[in-house]
Amino acid sequence: MKYVGQDLPHESARLHVTGEALYTDDLVTRFPGCLHAWPVQSPHAHARVLGVDASAAEATPGFVRLLDAGDVPGEGDTGAARKDEPLFPNEACYEGQPVRWALAETEEAARLAATRVVVEWEVLPAVLGVRAAIEAESYLADEIAIRRGDVASALEGAPHRLSFELLVGGQEQLYLETQAALVDHDENGQVVVHSSTQNPTETQVIVARVLGLPRSRVTCQSLRMGGGFGGKETQANPIASVAAVGAHVTHRPVRVRLDRQRDISSTGKRHPFLGRLDVGFDDAGKLVAVDAKLFADGGYSLDLTVPIAWRALFHLDNAYLLPSCSLTARAMRTNVPSNTAFRGFGGPQGMLMIEEAMDRVARALDRSPLEVREANFYVEGDKTPYGLEVRHPERIRRVWDGVLESSEYEARRAEVDAFNAAHEHTKRGLAITPVKFGISFTTAFFNQAGALVLIYADGSVQLNHGGTEMGQGLHTKMRQIAAQELGVLLDDVRLMPTRTDKVPNTSATAASSGADLNGAAVRDACQKLRARLAEVAAAELGAAVDELSFEDACVFVASSPTRSMAFGELAQKAYLERVQLSATGYYKTPEISFDEAAGRGRPFHYFAYGAAVSEVEIDGFTGQHFVRRADILHDVGDSLSPLLDRGQIEGAFVQGMGWLTREELRRDAKGRLGTRGLSTYKIPGADDMPKDFRVALLPRATEPGVVHGSKAVGEPPLMLAISVREALRDAVAAFGDQPSGEAVELATPATPEAVWRACRAIQGR
Repeated sequence: MKYVGQDLPHESARLHVTGEALYTDDLVTRFPGCLHAWPVQSPHAHARVLGVDASAAEATPGFVRLLDAGDVPGEGDTGAARKDEPLFPNEACYEGQPVRWALAETEEAARLAATRVVVEWEVLPAVLGVRAAIEAESYLADEIAIRRGDVASALEGAPHRLSFELLVGGQEQLYLETQAALVDHDENGQVVVHSSTQNPTETQVIVARVLGLPRSRVTCQSLRMGGGFGGKETQANPIASVAAVGAHVTHRPVRVRLDRQRDISSTGKRHPFLGRLDVGFDDAGKLVAVDAKLFADGGYSLDLTVPIAWRALFHLDNAYLLPSCSLTARAMRTNVPSNTAFRGFGGPQGMLMIEEAMDRVARALDRSPLEVREANFYVEGDKTPYGLEVRHPERIRRVWDGVLESSEYEARRAEVDAFNAAHEHTKRGLAITPVKFGISFTTAFFNQAGALVLIYADGSVQLNHGGTEMGQGLHTKMRQIAAQELGVLLDDVRLMPTRTDKVPNTSATAASSGADLNGAAVRDACQKLRARLAEVAAAELGAAVDELSFEDACVFVASSPTRSMAFGELAQKAYLERVQLSATGYYKTPEISFDEAAGRGRPFHYFAYGAAVSEVEIDGFTGQHFVRRADILHDVGDSLSPLLDRGQIEGAFVQGMGWLTREELRRDAKGRLGTRGLSTYKIPGADDMPKDFRVALLPRATEPGVVHGSKAVGEPPLMLAISVREALRDAVAAFGDQPSGEAVELATPATPEAVWRACRAIQGR
């Protein structure tokens, strides 16, 4: 049976819906005597610890000890990019930052003890918001840049020119499973870390650093995650490290699990960005030059802000040629939790900047935004600002024209205009936007993966790979690849938890590369095993190796199917003949390189494309709005698992809608986060889904050089939700009398309040 390309359910679907699926924190029942940790958090955005009085905490029944820097046997810093994240800081750099951790016999005792710890603080000045950081010259890193042509001259000579500023808000990952870790030592002193992490190797590395141990003495396992979205790429590390220090000093297992409020208040978000753009264009709306300056609110430490800023620059062009451009970005230091990876990794913020420009150019010329976008599409032979030739640019037109046709765009455009003419206080909007998203880690050495495949003598298969499962279906795809490559039944392939003692030195499951990298490594291992087995089968069946077929747990001679043997029989025969039945697989993405100093190179293996048409309706009295219909056509190559890929597209689109229209992070003047729970932070609910939601995969879209011709699908569809924001702008514009050549200002996120203000502003013109 062919498994790759089939509509198969998630391999843990039944466990998910029945509640039988285990997550990191569920493992605590396997560790009798486990201690529990709870943070002592800073109430200030910036303050120095002058003293700590734990006497009241020590009187709490069940209290064991208060962890501080003196308990760390190695280095007390968990910073992944650079060592700027002390585990037990004496200077708190954001409100909610843990400075000490209470250990107790129960979670309730730890919680109570933590509240009884008295900290004496010296409050220090805080920098809050990216504009304040710019004014204070508060930087995390040097400016980065991509440049092409003489931008100043091109802008000066452009027939038309406009400038604008756009502030893009952050977003909370809000994974269902909060940050969690459980650490124990075995009888040989091996440290075993169970962590809800997207990057088991990095968690292993950081824990080993904190404990002062070689990495071989630390094993990290990620069983499965209840969501990650980038929020567990680096920020699982301090959680695991606290548990590791606690286990070290007490010689007992230690569990750390943040509740929702503490998870939101102490972890990083999607980066808020401020963009300042100067754009030159001709009478047709075609771009002549773009000068873009981006400022990323990195929070208090570096984390992943620089690579996120790079990806924002890489995607500021989206699907459009920028003939002459200067694109710069700067990581800003502010007194909030260190902002971190989030689905899209800076790409959405960069892409939003150019889409804002497209609409402003169109309105300045009194042209259709659709027409202006089309005029700027990449075509064959065009190169990105960083010098990479755009592969398959015709797919931009294929997805664009395809969704225009399937969505009946022209007819609906007339219907929307007619509706708006007939309704004074309710307006509808319609918009289409494209996506071109680069796939690969932009740091070359991360583009590698390993796998370990074991065949037992009964023919059953055990599969290990370096990717982590966070609900996206990666494990399902890996089983499909292994079953098809070996010719066994899907049920005969058992997927093992991701562990650093099975597959070492892995990269994070991130950058939408999980299936590309790990799938190729799994295929490599399976092909090695199949080649070994083929030699045994050929001798047994009296045939040449190239005459054999492996299918449905059977090996047979293609020209004579009756000459066959069961896969289990073949495995037993190979074992008796002392043929190795385990193999490691390995893959590295070819031709990935980028020169940061020059701003040139090949940071991506390929591009994923998509386009979406969205229709919205606005209540002019309240700004309340909803999506009436969304049509998506997305390029996933030859899908490994279409059912899962459609689910990823739907989920990404709705998550993007949340970022752009609902989810607003609010802090007061002292840096205190007010939106630290679902009562105040509005994520999309069932009623926010498009009332009519149509998702299609681009046909005839094989991608050469990728496992089974597939393409990544995790991140690119999120940016299709920009079409919702542009449809809202279209609806807001309908509240005005006539096109004025002026921009329609719309905040991001375009919450109902923001939409209401935009409607009032345009009605007042």
